[in-house]
Amino acid sequence: MTLGDTIRSAIAPAYVRTRLLQERIQSGVSWYPLDSDYIADPYPTYRRLRERDPYHRSLLTGMLVVSRYEDVDAILRDHQRFRNGEREWQGRGISNSDIREQLTPSILSLDPPDHTRLRGLVNRAFTPRQINMMEDHVRATAHRLLDEVGDSDEFDLMANLATLLPMIVIAEMIGVPTEDRAQFKLWSDRLARVLEPNLTKEEGRLVLQTADEFHDFFAPIIEERRRNPKDDLVSRLVLAEEEGNQLTTEETQVTLRLLLVAGNETTTNLIGNGLRALLGHPDQIELLREQPERMPTAIEELLRYDAPVQVDGRYVAEDAAIGDKVAERGSRLLLLIGGANRDPEQFSDPETLDVTREEAVNISFGRGIHHCLGAPLARMEGRIAFEVLLERFGEIGFGSGEPVYKPNIVLRGLQQFPIRVRRRGGRSFAGAEADPTAAAG
Repeated sequence: MTLGDTIRSAIAPAYVRTRLLQERIQSGVSWYPLDSDYIADPYPTYRRLRERDPYHRSLLTGMLVVSRYEDVDAILRDHQRFRNGEREWQGRGISNSDIREQLTPSILSLDPPDHTRLRGLVNRAFTPRQINMMEDHVRATAHRLLDEVGDSDEFDLMANLATLLPMIVIAEMIGVPTEDRAQFKLWSDRLARVLEPNLTKEEGRLVLQTADEFHDFFAPIIEERRRNPKDDLVSRLVLAEEEGNQLTTEETQVTLRLLLVAGNETTTNLIGNGLRALLGHPDQIELLREQPERMPTAIEELLRYDAPVQVDGRYVAEDAAIGDKVAERGSRLLLLIGGANRDPEQFSDPETLDVTREEAVNISFGRGIHHCLGAPLARMEGRIAFEVLLERFGEIGFGSGEPVYKPNIVLRGLQQFPIRVRRRGGRSFAGAEADPTAAAG
């Protein structure tokens, strides 16, 4: 029985309690990701799993839950024994498998050789040089968004900056008209939910509807860019070629769909989760004010401390020893990225936020062939967002309302985050004089 089937079943409450009790008896710990306390703060559960049962058999899902850094890192790098392709596993234990099977897979859920070919083509259209050229414009856009807050001393970070900045940037990169950006964000929110095991039946219907709407919207744009290329991501994708291969129209559609979700969710969560962590550690935010050159290192620590993507999964291609357990061929592994990022065997005092930390790197953007394609963009946008916030506001604190998390397990991020600010004297900020229409695309 899959997790989705369990939750929808009429016997779900009794079934869940029984299986979780069995887990606790067998291992001293249980794992139930749909618990509201877990969604609000999964880190105590990660710690218990690492300490008591780092290779935890979830009786509720049938998965082997892995929580230590060394193991998660090794599994993500080994694409021969631990595969990503969902289609060949026929939905065994996969949440939302009925929905995913109706969607053409992206490079995120493909294995070589298909993954190798597609990733090589997409890399040619998504280069570090393109990212670096955008920095001044991204900074001006962040300033413009905060200008729109006006003189208010309290505003919602998510609605006014964290959500809008990456949405505008990826929309401009793709080449979406200004008037369509609201629809663009709605599509992103809907499509991202397919990754979550608590997807509702109605949300599943909206995922498929959104995929159709997305296809209808981009089909004429793709064909137009083939005839008349522009300086945008759609054009670079349709023109990308390697050893005589090009992306098909469907592959271009699916890649754009992936970049839409990844380009929004990861950076939005980095900004929201990161600022909440900093406000909970006032000494760290003051250190960044005093030593702004530490911001790149701080971004890595914020990614480690509260990762935008908390879990990943792999399918076992051959029987494999994972710690003291054997993962059988055809079974599924659940990799706790958030837990690995706080492993005390890898990081000293891992529960403490330290923006000067220069230890082993976090796993927040994955490892191996599936390392996040947009990681450089997310890092750049996150760094600029924090630099602009600290430049404009002499004080930043929690607002009058409580931060509210999305009901997500995979993509951890805030839905609402009221913050209170005190502006620095004067109204002249770097980038503020940029043409206010420059971000309109």
